[in-house]
Parts: sequence; structure tokens; C-alpha cells
Amino acid sequence: MDLVCVRCCLGFTRLLRAARHHRSDGGEVDMVIRPFQAEPDAPSAGEPLFEVWRRTRGEAFVRQVTSDTSFGVADGLELHFERALFTNTFEAHRLVARASAQGLGERMAERLFRAYFTDGLLISDRTTLARLAAETGVVADHTASDTIELRAELDRVRALGIQVDTVPYVAFEGGTVLEGAQEEDAYRAALTALTPAG
Repeated sequence: MDLVCVRCCLGFTRLLRAARHHRSDGGEVDMVIRPFQAEPDAPSAGEPLFEVWRRTRGEAFVRQVTSDTSFGVADGLELHFERALFTNTFEAHRLVARASAQGLGERMAERLFRAYFTDGLLISDRTTLARLAAETGVVADHTASDTIELRAELDRVRALGIQVDTVPYVAFEGGTVLEGAQEEDAYRAALTALTPAG
């Protein structure tokens, strides 16, 4: 998934809710978050998302999004596209990888989605990321090997054939794959199917 992708935000929110429900019922879920960059060459400086959309999708699309204040509400999300600063997500993905190594990947990804879509924070800014890491309990001591490993993982994910129109791409043990933002029930069903009959 990519951290500036609204479908990924929706899908991750629903998957996370399904995973928490499954765990509360005594099931186990080991979630591995893989990085994907929709725009790997995006600048880190950040640009208002609406400006990017005007350029790539047109004024009519921006007006449509602006007028639909219900988007994400059913999922408990407060999405402020007008605040979002489109940016390169490499550093944010590196932070998720570091958090995952500390058992906090889900929490960190959730916070980064909120930082981007709700708070309008620049999630490529290292000072901002350090603050979000501290807020989430992540020790963000990046090393040179982190960069090398993340680049290799991004290449590996691309080599699997995952594209912008298929993320979030959720692969379950056993072969079930759900592409795009599915409903929570679809994620629950896939998790339930993995549970051995008692």
C-alpha cells in the first residue's frame, strides 16, 4: 500500500478493523505491511493534493471531491483532502518498516494515514516523522541499511506486478488475494477462512 493513496487508507482501515475483530474473537493475525509507491519520483517538498488533482484529473473532479463531505465517514474517517500535501512517501515507508520491526507497524501506518489525510502534515518531512514516531512509541533510529532494504522491497513489490489500480493489494496465507479497497466483511471472511475448524 501507499500512504498517500485514499483507497489504501480505506482498505487498511477496514482490514485493521477486521483484524482487531478477529483477534478479539481469539484468532491470530500477523500483518506484514509492504511498501508501494504510486509516484516514486514525486518531490519531497509537498504540493497541495487539490493542485495535483487539478493537473492530473481536472477541475470537475476536484469540485466533485470538494462537494462530497461524506467520503470516509461510514468508516469513521475524517478526510480533509483540501489539507493534504502530496509528497514522496519513501521516508514514511521507511518509518513503517522501522515500526514493524518493533511490533508497531499497524499503529504507525494508521497514524501516517491520519497525518496525511486528516491533519495535512507533510509526511516526507523528517522532523514531522520523528514527532509522529515518538507519538506512536517508535524508536526511529534509521540506518543506511534501512534505505537499501526499503529500495529492494519496493522493487520486489513492483516485480510482483502490483500496480496503482490494484492497491491496496492484500494477500492472505493460502492464496486469497483482495485488490482495491474491499468492504470490511470481505476481509473478515478471508481471515475466518484461515482459521482451522475447531
